[in-house]
Amino acid sequence: MKLWQFSLTSKRTVIIAIALTTWILWLTLLGTKDAFSHLINHWQIALTMLFGSMIAGGTSIGGGAVAFPVFTKLLHIPPHDAKIFSLAIQSVGMTAASLTIYLTKIPVEWRVIRWASLGGIFGIFLGLKCFAPLLPPDILKMSFTIMLTSFSVTLFILNQNNKHKKKSLFIWTKSEKIACFFAGIVGGIMSGLVGNGIDIVVFSVMVLVWHLSEKIATPTSVILMAINAIVGLFCQVNIFHDFPINVQYYWFAAIPIVVVGAPLGTVLCSKLHRSTIANILIILILIEMITSLLIIPLRPAIIISSVLSMMLFSGINYWLYRLPSLKVSQPQTK
Repeated sequence: MKLWQFSLTSKRTVIIAIALTTWILWLTLLGTKDAFSHLINHWQIALTMLFGSMIAGGTSIGGGAVAFPVFTKLLHIPPHDAKIFSLAIQSVGMTAASLTIYLTKIPVEWRVIRWASLGGIFGIFLGLKCFAPLLPPDILKMSFTIMLTSFSVTLFILNQNNKHKKKSLFIWTKSEKIACFFAGIVGGIMSGLVGNGIDIVVFSVMVLVWHLSEKIATPTSVILMAINAIVGLFCQVNIFHDFPINVQYYWFAAIPIVVVGAPLGTVLCSKLHRSTIANILIILILIEMITSLLIIPLRPAIIISSVLSMMLFSGINYWLYRLPSLKVSQPQTK
């Protein structure tokens, strides 16, 4: 009991230290008057990210999975701005969550992070530079929803089979490195399109192919998204010179919120059973799908692209699920 209390206290200390440091920088760089002005003027953004940051820190779908649909569907912010904001805010919130993971010694797969991050650098640049300008905004919104939905179906089926979950990848060969690298490229492209994606794609590979426990795969995906978001924001600001002033104001309003919410979500997730984490993911994705169907006008191009996207992503997930997993005897995670 004393050990558990000490662990809880140390995690609380880490969260408070990260939050206080960020708040001091926020107030110092912006000035007290301007800082609170942004927070008050854009309270809808801050409120959205209060929930979004906890989901980002505690699951594999990232803060962008909340920010992008809420911004584009409810607040009527252009998808381009919503994508940039997603990258910007995750570069802060997910980094805070990553620091919490590292400092509190929550287990992750660092080999996956290294190789997938390398692929993600190439992927997010391709997404921002080459693919994002080609796709209409409403198709982008729905494609993102379809990708999440197809993954949730696969995750649901996977958890019904009650297979043993691995605590670590005991086999690490050239094949695993290549798989992580290419998953990083695909996920990076998705992040370049909607501000989120590498965490979901690599999480899918870890869980569906290697049957890694969600308790390991989730914090691993959080660190991946933090790195990818930082790279994406750097590209937007320094290479493409595209960081609109209104998006900067949204960012300033949300920063003090996400540095608390994301680390808190990470700690809460570390206390949950892996099946609970999977069920939370499925419920969140179901809500995302329903809101998309209600808000986005289903014109013929949307319907056709949605059907094709569902076939594509479902096929990929099924293929990943059917791949031979690592044949190593390991204890089942709780």
